[in-house]
Amino acid sequence: MNNQLALIIEDDPDLSVIFAEALQAAEFETKIIRDGRVALACLAEDQPVIVVLDLHLPHASGDDILHLIRSEARLAQTKVIVTTADPLMADSLQIEADLVLIKPISFSQLRDLAVRLRPPDIIG
Repeated sequence: MNNQLALIIEDDPDLSVIFAEALQAAEFETKIIRDGRVALACLAEDQPVIVVLDLHLPHASGDDILHLIRSEARLAQTKVIVTTADPLMADSLQIEADLVLIKPISFSQLRDLAVRLRPPDIIG
């Protein structure tokens, strides 16, 4: 089975590792990005199945990254899990995000939700 790509766009080093481990446990290949500008460049080339997206990032905001994902036709199937400690910001993004999680987020919570969002493997 080929692992599908999950991007973790999170500037907190500890959280990004926990999120990556949770997604790896859900059988995703993971890539950690800690800078908004780097995330935008990566999204121009990669086609992730899931993006775990923090809203407060250096050099580009998470909501700008979410808007970009939603405006790109080739990323139309990408599931976005927004992670934030800001409940007001979370409320404002409920419509665009597939899930909005308020920090703190546990390993098992993210793993289990990622499994539910995982598309079926394509047998070719």
